[in-house]
Amino acid sequence: MGLTPYLAFAKKSFLSKSAYRLDHWMGILNTMIRLFIFVEIYKSLYGTREAVDGITMTMVTTNFILSLCLESFFAVDDFYLSSRINNGSIATEMLLPVSFHGRMLATNLGTAVFKLIFHFIPALLLAIFFIGMEAPAGAGNFVLFILSAILGYGVLWSISFMFQMLSFWLINVWAIMTIKNVFINVLSGSMIPLWFMPKWMSGVINFTPFASIYFSPVQIYLGNIGAAEIGMCFVKQIVWILVLMIIGKLLWIKGQKKMVVQGG
Repeated sequence: MGLTPYLAFAKKSFLSKSAYRLDHWMGILNTMIRLFIFVEIYKSLYGTREAVDGITMTMVTTNFILSLCLESFFAVDDFYLSSRINNGSIATEMLLPVSFHGRMLATNLGTAVFKLIFHFIPALLLAIFFIGMEAPAGAGNFVLFILSAILGYGVLWSISFMFQMLSFWLINVWAIMTIKNVFINVLSGSMIPLWFMPKWMSGVINFTPFASIYFSPVQIYLGNIGAAEIGMCFVKQIVWILVLMIIGKLLWIKGQKKMVVQGG
């Protein structure tokens, strides 16, 4: 059977998103509005200064553009599992001859590919044209940025996967998902560049998975870190994906034993 059924799930997810054309235009508009707001705020903070602690305004702008554009296509359905527990369909889906987790990932990837084409690329081009940003430090940095961004998505999805497993114990996971997303927005560098965090806080954040989602790829893109640090970024991303997935799998095993189906 191989990957065929998972490709079908991804294709179905991709096509379902293409049915809502207004939605992806609103997604692009939302990204652009947020970009303009953040950039204008930091322009006011910088004033006439060209740099603050060695961080130029163009670096800040580039961070926002890349982070928010990546965020626009990093599709993660935080309620995939909980919705199926609540409507009772989880009982049937667990009997299918395919991995439930594989189906979760395939569905998310289908949506992510759609958003890459119809959200990320248009928003990035508009941002480059109307706002402007730094070019990558080199061709090699750009390739490594893409690889790091893919792993960043893996970290983000793994965090969501782990938290979704709490659906077996919680009737409604909306509150905990909201808290999780607040931590990601603040500590990943997409809302506040980690350059401006206190040193002790940035040190702590570097030991969490959050910096691996957006900030690590941006650092690689800008050429702010050397080869050894880039290698360490990749190691951190891979380790966090493995750790989070193992925790999620353990919660999945325990959760199945006490699953209560709400629907029918």
